[in-house]
Amino acid sequence: MVTITDIAASLGVTPSTVSRALAGSSRVKESTRLAVEKRAAEMGYERNVVASNLRKGRSNMVGIVVPRIHREFFSNVIGGAESVLNQAGYNVIICQTMESLDAEIKALKALRNYRVAAVFLSHAIECKNGSHVREVLGNDLPLVQFDRVFPDLPGAKIVGANCEGAFTATKHLISQGYKRIGTIAGFMTSQAYVERLAGYRLALESAGMTFDPSIVFEDSIVRETGYEACKKALEAGCDALYSTGAFSALGAMDALKEKGIRVPEDFGIVATSNESFTSLMSPSLSTLGQQPFEMGQAAARAFLEGRTNTEVIPMELHIRQSSNRNK
Repeated sequence: MVTITDIAASLGVTPSTVSRALAGSSRVKESTRLAVEKRAAEMGYERNVVASNLRKGRSNMVGIVVPRIHREFFSNVIGGAESVLNQAGYNVIICQTMESLDAEIKALKALRNYRVAAVFLSHAIECKNGSHVREVLGNDLPLVQFDRVFPDLPGAKIVGANCEGAFTATKHLISQGYKRIGTIAGFMTSQAYVERLAGYRLALESAGMTFDPSIVFEDSIVRETGYEACKKALEAGCDALYSTGAFSALGAMDALKEKGIRVPEDFGIVATSNESFTSLMSPSLSTLGQQPFEMGQAAARAFLEGRTNTEVIPMELHIRQSSNRNK
């Protein structure tokens, strides 16, 4: 790897002169700067970003940590954040945890060592609390949590309207005439899923229906567990499900097709997260759109403006075939 010392030796100047010239310092004559830049290009010099960040104590990079980068929700959050950060002169480093606490800790340590300007974080399911975050990041590095957050951690929080969205989805199922509505509830260690369960329960009780814990199926956020949850729901006499995630709802639809149950005539289903595949399924899946691109933009603006408040992004109900008995 070509170094500043190599360039200096080839030109007969000092390394400090080369360093100042590459940094655009006014202390270096224009002719020297141009000569240094030309020789650096000829020799294939590449700036050591990590070393530069260590010297400055900061960088123009923002770290974004997500549970699963291939989920459309998270990729759209990243896209929204980039659309704002890039205009402000920042680039992003993306880390995924695959729902692992250990992976989340390793990602945070790597970003801290890289001297990122801020960390945007949506927690892995294995995280029971946020104690590890400040242990790794300290108190000086700006933190913006999104979607899955821990309220006791400092910094801005960008969240979906989870309770209101779940309430709307469940009320829609009730309006379609479904009588025994269960929920694929996710993990109760996550504030987002706790709020969705609360919205589901509130919708039932506001309609005079009984909240039955036996048809609340926790720990179900992937296709396989959604399939198992739906089989249990059928055994419990359910005729509808509100699923807190689209992938678990996809598993539920697998179970319904396997049993030959008609959707929506005999069974209805609505899910949070308007992944693109939900409109392509047969029958198409009714969903709550979380506006992830807007969530990412909001996270970036919160960082750039130095805000530490909580911002709630509304959800939008998309009624499709899986719950629409009035088609």
